[in-house]
Amino acid sequence: MWHEEQYRCHVRVAAIQVATTLDPEQNRRLVADRLAVAARGGVDLVVFPEATMATFGDASFDLSSVAEPLDGPFVACLAEEASRHRLTVVAGMFEQPSRAGAGAAHGAGAAHGAGAAVDDGRVYNTVVVVGPSGLLGAYRKLHLFDALGARESDRVVAGDVADGVLAVPLAEGFVLGVMTCYDLRFPESARALVDRGATILALPAHWYNGPGKADVWATLVRARAIESTAYVVAAGKPEDEAVGRSMVVDPLGEVVAELDGKAEDLVLADVSAARVSAVRTMLPVLEHRRFAVVAR
Repeated sequence: MWHEEQYRCHVRVAAIQVATTLDPEQNRRLVADRLAVAARGGVDLVVFPEATMATFGDASFDLSSVAEPLDGPFVACLAEEASRHRLTVVAGMFEQPSRAGAGAAHGAGAAHGAGAAVDDGRVYNTVVVVGPSGLLGAYRKLHLFDALGARESDRVVAGDVADGVLAVPLAEGFVLGVMTCYDLRFPESARALVDRGATILALPAHWYNGPGKADVWATLVRARAIESTAYVVAAGKPEDEAVGRSMVVDPLGEVVAELDGKAEDLVLADVSAARVSAVRTMLPVLEHRRFAVVAR
């Protein structure tokens, strides 16, 4: 049994399911519009899909033609809207590689390192966390989707595992950890974030549609919540290109809010620090682990 009064902190979260285009300016307007809607719902944390700044396009599309630095127009737009509405935003973008090789995971709770410089036309698939004070951190996707006939690594370079994962303080009782799409298939990613204190996992995704893919998505989102005893806020893109089914899952794996595959909408839920504490007390699986997550 948990005592709610001991944990006064609740956070209202939103997962936004939206299709984006190859036009970054149009997508920035879309983001601003959706954030205004979320703000009217009293939201504290908004999670957009992977590739919100610009979508992937087909395999021949040159992602470097739309990629931006972390101080570019997309992050500036997020910062302006986060400040306007006093909330925190998580969203995916394509980042221009720095020839100086800046570290992959930036911000509070992130390890800093000198990532390899990239000069072969590929980009980073990056998720940024932006609050009212500006950029809080950036995570470069570690696991690239070279599977089921796709070759993400042809256009995207993976982040450097030596730079670590991204976990940032969100509110009293909450630490936000960031994963991206295909990372969902790697439970050690979630474990590494929990080891950094994460109690909410934000999962922007562009989970491609296909036979059985929607069921796999839903199963894995719930599994990551259960094994991490953490909330998962999973935001994807709608059908037909992707599977949709954006959702918020609680630390016991209960889906507390969910969209269907086709909706372009947002899903809201209130998450509680008390709930995380109670579940981790009743099911202390994190304490019972016998193996550590080691980068390779």
